Amino acid sequence: MKIRYLHTMVRVLDLEKSIAFYKLLGLEETRRYENEGGRFTLVFLAPPGQSDCPVELTYNWDGDTGLPSDSRHFGHLAYEVENIYDMCAHLQANGVTINRPPRDGRMAFVRSPDNVSIELLQMGGALPPAEPWLSMGNTGHW
Repeated sequence: MKIRYLHTMVRVLDLEKSIAFYKLLGLEETRRYENEGGRFTLVFLAPPGQSDCPVELTYNWDGDTGLPSDSRHFGHLAYEVENIYDMCAHLQANGVTINRPPRDGRMAFVRSPDNVSIELLQMGGALPPAEPWLSMGNTGHW
């Protein structure tokens, strides 16, 4: 039996705000589908050169009252990054809360505008522990 990964779908409440967040992570829009009859938009974003590994943002034009309040039914998206400290500093400078700082130089968690948990993992081995991350506590859920 053969299986192939296609994408991960998350529902979003504010399409432009969500696209801006994923672009902060370095993802690029690879395609978009708007359905007038179904009144929804699908936007696919992926890391550069990895269009076969997208996240699909699903935006319902008339709102989506069926979303759970904390999106915990989902789990998380995971991305490997070149320098976890630089990525977390970049996200923080753009107003993103670092829910689980990279105290170990290896792993951090943030949340999207729609409360989707995003795991960031350091490429290769862990970086040496460094401030301000080393002494930063967790914020909220991750």
